[in-house]
Amino acid sequence: MKELLRSNDPTVIAFAKALLGGEGIDCFEMDVNMSVLEGSIGILPRRLMVASADYDRAARAMRDNDIEL
Repeated sequence: MKELLRSNDPTVIAFAKALLGGEGIDCFEMDVNMSVLEGSIGILPRRLMVASADYDRAARAMRDNDIEL
C-alpha cells in the first residue's frame, strides 16, 4: 500500500474516499483512532492509503478534483 493523501481535515478525507469509491479504487484510512491519544484536537493528520497498483489512477482522480497530494 502507498500513502495517497495526508490531511488534518476530515472533510477532505471523506471527499477523497467518496471519489475513490466512485472510481472503484479501494482505500484504507489510517490513524483514525489517534484522536483518542491526541484528545480530539485534530493535530495529527489522517492518512489515506491505496494499493500500489491503483496509486497512479487514484492520484489522477485527486488532481482532477483539486485535492492536493
